[in-house]
Amino acid sequence: MIIKKMNDVPPQEVTMDGAKDVTVRVLFGPADNAPTFAMRVFELAPGGHTPFHTHPFEHEAVILDGDMAVVTESGDKPVQKNDVVLVAPGEKHQFKNRSSTQPARFMCLVPIAYQK
Repeated sequence: MIIKKMNDVPPQEVTMDGAKDVTVRVLFGPADNAPTFAMRVFELAPGGHTPFHTHPFEHEAVILDGDMAVVTESGDKPVQKNDVVLVAPGEKHQFKNRSSTQPARFMCLVPIAYQK
């Protein structure tokens, strides 16, 4: 068993094309020998967002803090603290911080085979 303090895991800049002002903390992943899932927390600076992208696997997200929207091909879907999101395989999506003054955070799980 591994127990960590979330804030002890150093944030890393997200450098994917289309990302703006986003960091990620890989709470559990390949470095922990996690066999199935990677657990990550993303922090979006005011106005920040992940890329508008798709991938061949589902992932689940929990909104931890902030005024956010999940951007889909059919428009923005507002989300707030304690909302949960299931992104289906192949579904185009983006997480966006709608605030111009406050950061936003969400946690997501992805299959370990896709954790980079």
